[in-house]
Amino acid sequence: MLTPVTPPPLEGTSSPHLAETWQDLAAGLPEGVRVRLLHAVHGDPRAAAEAVRLLGARQSAGLDPLPTEPAELAPAWLRAHRAEIRELPDDTRLLLLLAAADQYPVATHAFLRAVAAARLDTRPLEAAEAAGIAHASATGVVFRDTWTRIAAYESGSPADRRDVHRLLARVLRTGGETSLRSWHRGAGALGPSTRLAAELGAAATRSRAAGRLPLARALAERAAALSPDRPEQTVLLADAAAYAWQAGDGDRARRLAALSDGDALTGVLALRAGNAAEAFDALLTAVTAEGEEGTPSQANVLNSPSADPSPPSPAPRPRTAILDVPDPALHLLARATEAAIYTGDLRRCRDAALVARRLGIVPPGTLGGLAAAFEGRYEDARDLLAAAAGRCGPGGDPTLLLHAGIAALLLGDHTLAAAATVRAAASARVRGATVTVAQAMEFRAYADFWTGRPRAGEAAATDALWQAYATGQDNGACHLQAALAMFAALTGDAEVCRERAATARSYARAHGLGLPAALAQWALAYLDLSSGRFAAAAARLRALAGFGPGHGHRAIRHMATPHYVEAAVRTDDTRVARAAHADYHRWASAVRSPDDLALSARCRALLAPGAEAIEHYRTALDLHASGTRDFERARTELLFGSALRRLRHRTEARDRLHSALEAFEHFGAPHCAAQARTELRALGAPATPAPGAPDDPTVRLTAQQLMVARMAADGATNREIATRLALSPRTIDHHLRGVFTRLGIRSRIELVRLLGEGEGR
Repeated sequence: MLTPVTPPPLEGTSSPHLAETWQDLAAGLPEGVRVRLLHAVHGDPRAAAEAVRLLGARQSAGLDPLPTEPAELAPAWLRAHRAEIRELPDDTRLLLLLAAADQYPVATHAFLRAVAAARLDTRPLEAAEAAGIAHASATGVVFRDTWTRIAAYESGSPADRRDVHRLLARVLRTGGETSLRSWHRGAGALGPSTRLAAELGAAATRSRAAGRLPLARALAERAAALSPDRPEQTVLLADAAAYAWQAGDGDRARRLAALSDGDALTGVLALRAGNAAEAFDALLTAVTAEGEEGTPSQANVLNSPSADPSPPSPAPRPRTAILDVPDPALHLLARATEAAIYTGDLRRCRDAALVARRLGIVPPGTLGGLAAAFEGRYEDARDLLAAAAGRCGPGGDPTLLLHAGIAALLLGDHTLAAAATVRAAASARVRGATVTVAQAMEFRAYADFWTGRPRAGEAAATDALWQAYATGQDNGACHLQAALAMFAALTGDAEVCRERAATARSYARAHGLGLPAALAQWALAYLDLSSGRFAAAAARLRALAGFGPGHGHRAIRHMATPHYVEAAVRTDDTRVARAAHADYHRWASAVRSPDDLALSARCRALLAPGAEAIEHYRTALDLHASGTRDFERARTELLFGSALRRLRHRTEARDRLHSALEAFEHFGAPHCAAQARTELRALGAPATPAPGAPDDPTVRLTAQQLMVARMAADGATNREIATRLALSPRTIDHHLRGVFTRLGIRSRIELVRLLGEGEGR
């Protein structure tokens, strides 16, 4: 199962020159292509160097799926390994072939039973061990690396491969090994077989239900190869594409999808790696087809408790294999809602709701809620979103949990949003649906930001970013880049904020993604606001009002309103800000979120003259006490303290500013902390020192600097760190210089010692 958190390690590299060659060749590739290609070659830079030279122009640009078969990825590298295998004695090669067939591409753990059943002598394995190719263990054979295992399998003749698969099938006899036995039976088949194809298809469905999606994909793909019926082949290939996608093998999914058809499949793939507007259109077309046809899919029939595993006569199946759920139309509407959210064109939610009404389908609460919000029916929106947010108990469908998290975010309940998104990721992992984990973490990042957890949030978002890239979800990676830009703005990493925001905005414009484009714009505006560049912040936040795919996002514009009001007041341009606040207050009053009401009161205080603002600030802080946005509470105290200072309420001003400063230093927000210190200096009051032990080096670093420092201390080069964090080497060099300056050191050796001492306390 594919669950990468960091890119695969560059192991097995005997020549630094070869590793450098891969890095040089990959420098011009999009991040997603680079990560997926290195994963496809099992982390070997020599194979990657060959593979990157073989890519077509569209593959290099990420427009077409990458090769998925070893012989297509690095044929010369594979030939070298096969030549090494061929130098071994025949009986050694046979044992290696049997071991490889037991492990590749499906692990069945039957080697020792097969050896015993065939009464094979295992002493010839000593020749493989002497050659450093493989060695025997208590559980079977351990190959030197993945490429050697592949070469051992592909060095066998077709007849020998069929024989070892049949042998393995004979020894897999227990009830839990039925699907594995079917796999080997299919791999050992001579030619097309209706009965065997049906057996493999049923085994694929059982494996999917058990959360074994890579096995389900292999079974469905082999079933398609053995089926003599062309329509059934198409359906099986769609199933295989669905299982590959859910398991995180995006390139294989896209290749298989090209051999099948169906708007549902096209729409889901486009939602995560294509144009979001096109994804919405395809998904809505699939909803219409599903709603009008309403025929249960064969995949669901085979998955029912009463299903007979023997092959039924082929039945027509709708085009929703990508979902394989009891209510495909509802899930397709959920996906269409996500597409509308990503584009930022929330009018599409209204269109989807109209289609659902025409077909008699009850739409997801998020869809109805967003449609109502777009039309200004805020009370209706609140009720629909609250119903969706309430469906976030433990377990359950990952899609419904994800939508519960989105609804909770829109309602301002970040505790509930965090719980729902974490549960969505956990449920997806249990089901083997790796692809959903990164998507859940995209929306978890909002809760982490609002509740003032920048270090934990940034680390989780960075892990999710790699997972999104590795699983072919470049749209999700774009969203996570924008979220990381927001964390960088909060923690004062201006260079990282600008680099990530530029990456997100460039990709978003090309793919019609209004959500990450708007979030990146907000991150840049927040960086300006916290650094005192109020005019620039106001201009950026006004631009969020731009509506349409890739250009703006109504929900982000709404959430950024308190920051816009602050920037507008600082620049004495409040006409548009007052209108924005009036709409924000309508929403806050409808949803009754303490934090939204607190921020509305803060906006009212900023827009009020002189002493009139004081009571609004007090109201805001009273409301914050019942909320969860601790970081925004600190900003309210900062603004309140500044207003008190100007009104010469010195004692209370000092208390408020000290409280804000302490919070900002706890959150690791140096720009905001600097603003609080400036206000305290204007009062003639000393600023409190940063919390934490004075000899703890980690308190002197930003979240991003700490991540870079730890990787450097572990021995990673600047280029390797840049690859892992999806940043440029120049930015990593800038961060390391900042780390050395803040820690007062001059070398990586000192860094290793200092961090080692800090972690040992």
